[in-house]
Amino acid sequence: MRKPIRVLVVDDSALMRKLIPKILERDDSIEVVGTAMDGHFALKKIEDLSPQVLTLDLEMPGLNGIDTLKEIMRHWRLPVIVVSSHSTAGASITLKALALGAFDFVAKPQDVSARMPEIADELIKKIRAAAQSAGVQAQFLPGETHGEQPSKLQPVAPSRIVAIGVSTGGPNALQYLFSKLPVEFPGSILVVQHMPDGFTELFAKRLDDSCPIRVKEAQSGDLLVAGRALICPGNRHMKVKKMPLGNVAVLADEGPVNGHRPSVDVLFHSVAEGFGAQAMAVLMTGMGEDGAFGMGEIRAAGGFTVAQSQETCVVFGMPKAAIERGYVMRVADLQDLPSVLLAQCPLDRGRGDTPDVKRATSTGSN
Repeated sequence: MRKPIRVLVVDDSALMRKLIPKILERDDSIEVVGTAMDGHFALKKIEDLSPQVLTLDLEMPGLNGIDTLKEIMRHWRLPVIVVSSHSTAGASITLKALALGAFDFVAKPQDVSARMPEIADELIKKIRAAAQSAGVQAQFLPGETHGEQPSKLQPVAPSRIVAIGVSTGGPNALQYLFSKLPVEFPGSILVVQHMPDGFTELFAKRLDDSCPIRVKEAQSGDLLVAGRALICPGNRHMKVKKMPLGNVAVLADEGPVNGHRPSVDVLFHSVAEGFGAQAMAVLMTGMGEDGAFGMGEIRAAGGFTVAQSQETCVVFGMPKAAIERGYVMRVADLQDLPSVLLAQCPLDRGRGDTPDVKRATSTGSN
């Protein structure tokens, strides 16, 4: 019989130190070996208890979560799952933790005492995935942001629609991919990143500040234009719609698909129907099977499909599901994905710069 996964729970809240072990006890494959009330205690207990996975609160007195995470990455490189508040400040610090090497995160519900059991399944799944992972993928960690890029190009119709699905490990993987795409990239990018409401707007802004292409959280009516990525908001689905004056993204509130909202399959299905051979589907690192069926639809419609390689995925779930079903035309390492996209979307060097375009295209009325 396989030994249970040894988990250390780190949180300054006595309530959370009681609730998290309680909800983890429902799974026989997990053993909570201890709790710690701050970073100093956590580092000592790592040495004493040898956990395989940590859950970590970021907002703690004394040695805070970010500094604790840095020490963990420096000395042990254990998978860390951040348990984050659902505030704007919580989203910001969580994204920083992911950039520093945290495996993934779960967002605390607003009413912790009453609704914490609602995240039990999510936390258990992520602990299992963290224990099975090959460790934190640090070779593609993003650098600091550099403010608004002045050379974003004026909006033009894209040569191709690139739909991307990604989950665990996605923030760093997307940061790397987008940082390697030139400002004149001729494709229009649509992204479903499994992330809760309240996190995606800040995530999109961080990408926009640090990457040559434009990135924004999608709004219904956003035009699909070359050189821009639209990030689906948390707790919404994203589809595409052809319109006389230009093709647009539309948001929808149907129920979860594959247990997710947003769902990659919803996006891929819509793109396959709307754009056929003009579509390209990319499945990147992530748990589960969301996107596999939709990738098959894009391939059947004449589009191009690519999956991130196992060696460069934090979790090889979503790409694996599509590969095993025969829906993937190309498997590529993360560092090769930019060149794959550029091969499918050749640059048009005739386009000119318009410095004020970001301001002109920053709202849904584009």
